[in-house]
Amino acid sequence: MRHNAGAVGHSLASRQVRAALHQPGGLRNPMTRAAITTAAAGAVWAHHNGGWWWRHPHGGFGWVGPVFWPYAYYDLYDYAWWGWDYDPYFWDYGYADLYAGLFDPYGYDALSGYAGYLPGHGGSRAAVTSGGSGTATLADMCGSDSRDIAGFPIEQFRDAIQPNAEQSAALDELAAASQKASEAILNSCPRDIALTAPSRLAAMQQRVEAMRNAVGILQPALDKFYGLLNDEQKARVTALADNQRRSRGGSADREKTAESGNCNAAQSAATAWPGDLIASRVMPTEAQQASLKDLQDAAAKAEDILKSSCPPADARTPPARLAAVAARLDSMLQAIGTVRPALDNFYNSLSDEQKAAFDAIGPERDSTGTAMGTDNDERPRRHHRRHHYYGLNVPGMVFRMMGL
Repeated sequence: MRHNAGAVGHSLASRQVRAALHQPGGLRNPMTRAAITTAAAGAVWAHHNGGWWWRHPHGGFGWVGPVFWPYAYYDLYDYAWWGWDYDPYFWDYGYADLYAGLFDPYGYDALSGYAGYLPGHGGSRAAVTSGGSGTATLADMCGSDSRDIAGFPIEQFRDAIQPNAEQSAALDELAAASQKASEAILNSCPRDIALTAPSRLAAMQQRVEAMRNAVGILQPALDKFYGLLNDEQKARVTALADNQRRSRGGSADREKTAESGNCNAAQSAATAWPGDLIASRVMPTEAQQASLKDLQDAAAKAEDILKSSCPPADARTPPARLAAVAARLDSMLQAIGTVRPALDNFYNSLSDEQKAAFDAIGPERDSTGTAMGTDNDERPRRHHRRHHYYGLNVPGMVFRMMGL
């Protein structure tokens, strides 16, 4: 556990992380955030051939230890304000993350290494700010720097549109709503480490619900502000978004042909139902087979729900994109709500040994076919009272920052 904690701390305080965070507005760069999550997620996970199935298409990870959706508020806001070509990361979250919640890629040893970086667990508490220590923590990934008002570019908007008194008041209201929404997401940061599939899906649902509540706070204020703008001011907002996309090296016209059909693509093979592993490791009884089938069917239905919810190609304005965000989060909640009852029913029917085996599917799934951390006689090590997990052989910090 001490070794894993050191690996997490090393990754979050690495030279590249510090350099990125010392840049003005470092966290406003989506690629920087993806690189930080990559470093943190990989800190206690050996890079196996055929592994990394849970990495997102554009970089980063949906889960970093016990935290689901690091930098959620930034992803939400970047897409709403600047569009797909500036930040497609919001749309990377989907069925693969729900699958990872069911069959988590972290074992007990790995998750315990993250404990000191969560609220209430002690450990590093350095703030992620451009003028701070330059050390990232998991707690920081849960929310935003309040002084930065998260990802809301209030001064950029003010300078671009030159608002009149009524518009300026509406912009201030939007800034206040932004702060309130940011706090709602920050408060969804987990205080405990979820070691079981039901508790992981509960944490995932709590996080997405907080994001959906945040959108509900933002939408009325954004609609009011945007509705007060004249056509010329709206054109300036569009031009501001185009400039942001160009600063990332993208095309201002790319969003007109947004990759609306690809937000759930390319991971179907990686997230195939691990029926053989469940059969060989959990060994469900005949009575448990029916509830297992219900769980598999629920997972397939959840995948279909999310496949039918991709970014609309005609979302040209911030209000339209925020509405698309709301619809996507609603679909994610529907998918999670479809799986959770079936999971609870199946999981509650298992014995303690079967539960431990089911919770170890993730590490087993990510290995190259040999149970990770087994002794020569292939018996899994046991940890933490009744639970046994496949331990991790961590050779040190072997991951480099990606995407910078």
